[in-house]
Amino acid sequence: MALLPVADARALVLHGVKPLPAEKVALDRALGRVLASPLAATRDQPPFQASAMDGYALRAEDATAPGTTLALQGLAAAGHAFRGRLKPGHCIRILTGAPLPAGADTILIQEDTTANGNRITFTVAARPGLNIRPRGGDFKRGEALLPAGTIISPRAMAVAASANRADLALRRKPVVAVFVTGDELVAPGGRPRADQIISSNAHAVAAFAASLGAEVINLGIIADHPMAIRAAIRKARAADILITTGGVSVGDLDHTPDALKAEGVKIDVWKIAMRPGKPFLFGRRGKQRVLGLPGNPVSALVCARLFLQPLIRALQGLATDETPASAITTLPLPPNQQRQDYLRGRLELAADGSRRVSPFSSQDSSQQRLFREAGCLIIRPPHAPAAAAGDTVPVLLLDF
Repeated sequence: MALLPVADARALVLHGVKPLPAEKVALDRALGRVLASPLAATRDQPPFQASAMDGYALRAEDATAPGTTLALQGLAAAGHAFRGRLKPGHCIRILTGAPLPAGADTILIQEDTTANGNRITFTVAARPGLNIRPRGGDFKRGEALLPAGTIISPRAMAVAASANRADLALRRKPVVAVFVTGDELVAPGGRPRADQIISSNAHAVAAFAASLGAEVINLGIIADHPMAIRAAIRKARAADILITTGGVSVGDLDHTPDALKAEGVKIDVWKIAMRPGKPFLFGRRGKQRVLGLPGNPVSALVCARLFLQPLIRALQGLATDETPASAITTLPLPPNQQRQDYLRGRLELAADGSRRVSPFSSQDSSQQRLFREAGCLIIRPPHAPAAAAGDTVPVLLLDF
C-alpha cells in the first residue's frame, strides 16, 4: 500500500476543524489565550488633554519671549485636576498625566523655569500645544484595538486594560489528553529494570501542547495490553484531542490501532511517506481528533510539530498556513528517496544575515540530545536531487 504524502495527511488532520467556542475570561487570566472577537475601545485614551511632562501650564500668549514671569495660581496633579480656570498672566504647576487646566494651551517643562516663591520665570518662549497629549491620542472610543485571533501578550493585555476591559471573550482552551504505551517505560524518578528505559514522550508532548495554549491531561504510561489501552482511551473521551505515543507500528505488541477502533475511532491515516515519523496515525471519534505518534522520541516530536501544532491553532481560530524558511547548507546532501525527510541541523546566522545550516551526521530518531541542539529541520522532499554545500534548502524552524 502506498504511503500517504505529508501534505495529504496534514489536510486530513485539519479537514472540517472548527474553532472552539468563546468563553468570558478575567483579564488577569488571559495571558497566552486567543481573542475570539475584535476588541474595541470603550473610551478615549487619554480621556482628556493631558500633560506629557512635569512643568507649568499657561497661555502661550502670556510668555512670548524668554524671561517672562507669571504668578503661580495653583496645582494640577494626576488624579487631581485643577478646579477652575487659568487667569491671564498666571500659570499652574502641572505634573505628568494631569488634565490640562481650562484656559491653558501649552506646558513649559520645569527645567526651563526658575521659581521665586509664587513667581515663576520662564527661560524660553512658549507656543501653543507644547507637551500636551491630545484627548484620544492613543485611541478613541469605538476604535478597533485588537483583532480576533490576537494571542494575548503582555502588550495586548495593556491595551485591553487601558480600554477598560476587565474580561475578554477568548477561545476555549483545547483539551489535549496524552498517554504513552510500553512495558519498557518507567516514569522519570523511577527504578528501571535492566530491560527498561525512562519515558520522555508524555512529558515532552504534553509540554509542547501546553506551550501552544492547550489544557493538558497527562494519563501517563499505559501497559502494552489491549484492555488497558482501551481504558485509557475511554478516560480521554471528553478531550478535543487524544494523543498516543508508541504502539502504532506493526509489532506484536502494537495494540493501539485496534484499541482505538474498538473504542469507536475511525482511522483516516496510518503510515506516512516521511522520515522520521512513518508510523503516524490519525483518526476521529465524533468531534475528537486522535493523533497516534510514533514511540521514538524524535519521531514523536517531529510529528507533533507537523500535525499537532496546526491542529491546535485551527481549534483556536488561528492561521495554519506555514511557509518554510530557507537556509544555506554547509554540507552536501545526498539525493532523497520516496519519503519526505526532515533532517535535524544546527542553525547559525551568518554575518550577512543569511541562515547557515549544518546537518548532523547522525539522524537516528531516538537521539534526543541532538534534537534539542537542532535549530531546524531540513526539508528534503521526495526524490529531491543531491544538494551541494552552498545550496539553499527549505527548513522548518524549531522554537520549542
